[in-house]
Amino acid sequence: MSKPTVAIIGRPNVGKSTFFNYVVGKRISIVEDTPGVTRDRVYAEANWRGKEFTLIDTGGIEPESDDIILSQMRRQADMAIEIADVIIFLTDIKQGVTAADEEIALMLRKSKKPIVLVCNKSDTFGNTPNELYEFYNLGIGEPYAVSSVNAKGIGDVLDAVYEQFPEQKEEVIEDDVIKVAIIGKPNVGKSSLVNRILGENRVIVSDIAGTTRDAIDSEFENEFGKYVFIDTAGIRRKSKVNDNLEKYSVMRSLLAVERADVCILMLDANEGVTAQDTKIAGEAHEAGKGVIIVVNKWDDIEKDEKTMENYKKDVYNKLSYLSYAPILFISAKTGQRVEKLYEMINMVASQNALRVSTSVLNDVLNEAVTIVQPPTDKGKRLKIFYMTQATTKPPTFVVFVNDKNLFHFSYERYLVNQIRKEFGLTGTPIRMITREKADKED
Repeated sequence: MSKPTVAIIGRPNVGKSTFFNYVVGKRISIVEDTPGVTRDRVYAEANWRGKEFTLIDTGGIEPESDDIILSQMRRQADMAIEIADVIIFLTDIKQGVTAADEEIALMLRKSKKPIVLVCNKSDTFGNTPNELYEFYNLGIGEPYAVSSVNAKGIGDVLDAVYEQFPEQKEEVIEDDVIKVAIIGKPNVGKSSLVNRILGENRVIVSDIAGTTRDAIDSEFENEFGKYVFIDTAGIRRKSKVNDNLEKYSVMRSLLAVERADVCILMLDANEGVTAQDTKIAGEAHEAGKGVIIVVNKWDDIEKDEKTMENYKKDVYNKLSYLSYAPILFISAKTGQRVEKLYEMINMVASQNALRVSTSVLNDVLNEAVTIVQPPTDKGKRLKIFYMTQATTKPPTFVVFVNDKNLFHFSYERYLVNQIRKEFGLTGTPIRMITREKADKED
């Protein structure tokens, strides 16, 4: 079940980033009293009344501005509006309703999305400020007077947002169905792969980057199993919005990754690993999903006996944190090696959900400690008492030690490698949590 998405929209310098930082509980957005500081959307997970949602901060909208940065910020906000379930329209009560506010309100009304109107910088406590009533003229509904700096009224705003969340329906998907998100930057062939798998042109395919505007779920069953393929969206290419296009694609991928069991990271064989690929890959890795790296358009590459191996080395060098992910070279256009994808998906899904018994796990741990002794620091040696698996998806192990500060990253990496050597865990990240034994006894 995916989380609702909430976008904070408004003209520059009305306090969007301060509001955002308060709600998510940490200082993510840059806060500075200069219009246009938040030029990129920033997003984070938030929670209100037990309901998790994704909050997007945006650059301010200047409807009539010819400034390139401000016009890009407007397009950035447009993108956030497209994917938002609820929109917080933030204004400045001290400045009153401006012409820009009126134009933004018109744009938001056309979006047909639920809107919560917020009048920020209402810093005095007590009766409702008279300045608030002017904002009813925007035709958006009841305005809420808040002070992001003093946290005044934010709870009421979040209550209003909560009431506008779409009804969340549990995805009715059988236990044996594997959800596969196909992620990657626009125009690498995601939709072409889905069409090749389905055997029909269910998804529009075009050379224009970002033809697919919405995430599309396609159910599919063959002799290898049952799957739901999630084709992630891009946007229409517009002039001077390459950076925005990239961030929108990353955001779309994030929302798809959240729902998936396995992520297929598609790369363009002609381009190799780009900066945008690393961002999208990082989302899948951090989310703990199973990952398969698929290099598409392999039929375009002139090859010799070393081409594939050298290409793999380059991919792993640039995506070092995905060294556990298998790589498959395909052509979605011709169907080359696409059939091999199903067994790989099944294997990675099972590895991501693998559970190891505590006794077997500790046999591996004891052998690993015997081979390489734990490190010492200032005469004190790390003692590892035992290990147990806490969860799956991804496999997460808890290690009980005498002193967490002695459990250096290098030794953690050694133990992870020993676990992989014994159990495989191909295609899945491994998480390791350290606990001092005293913590367990408290």
